[in-house]
Amino acid sequence: MGTTASLNFDDWLALTQLYADYAMAVDSGRWDLWPEFFTDDCVYRLQPRENHERGFPLATLSFTSKGMLKDRVYGIQETLFHDPYYQRHVVGAPLVRSTEGGRIRSEANYAVFRTKLSELSTVFNVGRYIDVVVRTPAGLKFASRECIYDSEMIPNSIIYPI
Repeated sequence: MGTTASLNFDDWLALTQLYADYAMAVDSGRWDLWPEFFTDDCVYRLQPRENHERGFPLATLSFTSKGMLKDRVYGIQETLFHDPYYQRHVVGAPLVRSTEGGRIRSEANYAVFRTKLSELSTVFNVGRYIDVVVRTPAGLKFASRECIYDSEMIPNSIIYPI
């Protein structure tokens, strides 16, 4: 399946920078940065591949506004108790699927590694992002980010954004 549209170099570079900046933000532990990558009326879903491919709505995490993302950040910082860990994203270059009506539909593969204090790093979550990106006065933002992970098996909980 090839791309159905292309971007000029400056727009592709801005899209690639958005992906890189997102990975840096969620790896930095500065959770307040995460919601700022999204539009106010956004979708963020973390869903197993099997459910996605079968059209099942069940998702591990599902948020439908920037306000809900900010609530998740509050939970991470103030209410959730868990073993602390670091995560590191490795994200492939975005593949532009289509551009129409000011919306960029793009995808990228990702791998997230987790390192708990005093333990070896492990592969934590692997999959692909399916995104809808829009231009705003503040630059490109995600209107929708679906994190479709490959394995049906995940650790006890996913605390931090993927």
